[in-house]
Amino acid sequence: MPAISLQDAFRAHPVHLQSHTHQDFTTLSELPDSYKWEDHHHHYPSSSLVTDDQTIPVIDLNDPNALQLISYACKTWGIFQILNHDVPLALFNDIEFVCKSLFSLPKEQKLKASRSPDGVSGYGLARISSFFKKLMWYEGFTIAGSSREHFPKLWPQEYIKYCTIVEEYEEEMKKLAGKLMWLILESLGLSNEDLKWANLINGTMKEARAALQMNYYPACPDPDQAMGLAAHTDSTLLTILHQNNISGLQVQREGVGWVTVPPVPGGLIVNVGDLVQILSNDLYTSVLHRATVNRTKDRLSIAYLYGPPSSVEISPISKLVGVARPPLYRPITWVEYLDTKAKLFNETLSTIRLSVVHNV
Repeated sequence: MPAISLQDAFRAHPVHLQSHTHQDFTTLSELPDSYKWEDHHHHYPSSSLVTDDQTIPVIDLNDPNALQLISYACKTWGIFQILNHDVPLALFNDIEFVCKSLFSLPKEQKLKASRSPDGVSGYGLARISSFFKKLMWYEGFTIAGSSREHFPKLWPQEYIKYCTIVEEYEEEMKKLAGKLMWLILESLGLSNEDLKWANLINGTMKEARAALQMNYYPACPDPDQAMGLAAHTDSTLLTILHQNNISGLQVQREGVGWVTVPPVPGGLIVNVGDLVQILSNDLYTSVLHRATVNRTKDRLSIAYLYGPPSSVEISPISKLVGVARPPLYRPITWVEYLDTKAKLFNETLSTIRLSVVHNV
């Protein structure tokens, strides 16, 4: 049976954004009304007082207690930052160079590599834009497959240089994602035998699916009323994020509000995705997060979206369920999950949640 691609999950739900144009942000000295999110700080206030229990965990993967630290971070935050991840630091400069070069191209050139309404790869607005009346101060470029599909349209004479960097970055992220997935399983007290479909060989999931998402948040004339990327959870097993040295990523902390994830030199951010929440039967939770914008500085981030083989059914792992803790979710493939999220957005997890009757 041929593998199902990520593209298949979106074909049934094309995103038509007739009123959502590709704005040339360099031409705007004032924030247009279509970009004003007046009430987003009122509904989700930012934390003005940062204490130790409101600081995103930073974990050295060489720490002997790394497993326990990962477990704590996944249970209490759904996000953490990592150091000593073995990704060459020079590669971060290289991938930022690709992003800067891409997003600084003339608008007409970028549009030559536009994502189709029913597609995954290419240049465009965030797919979640269709769920909101207001526009986001954002440009994105998604690579699900090979960068050689679109980069020749952007750089006809020198695309190979940029493709090579992306391919090197993706290879490093693939290795790291497999290692992190293994650590997350171990932190739950699990082994490869408990998740046979993962086929984790030497820390790599043999048939994993992934996409690379490059994000650009230009400097904004009125950042307090603008939104970079609206609040959402990731439809992945996990997401590995590199951000440049400009803050903007925020996560929602219950009872606190939005907490900023500051850039850590040489660090990477790891988000728990919806699928790990399902696998762990809610022991670990995916994190609601968003991106804000800056008045004077551009912000870049590169997300590696890591998922399972597309046709494998994801459900709570049997070792983590029992009479006292019955399964909370029905089995679902990643393609079906993406298909449902394209329709229901942040309500998707609740729609596959099972009604649990507790015996007293």
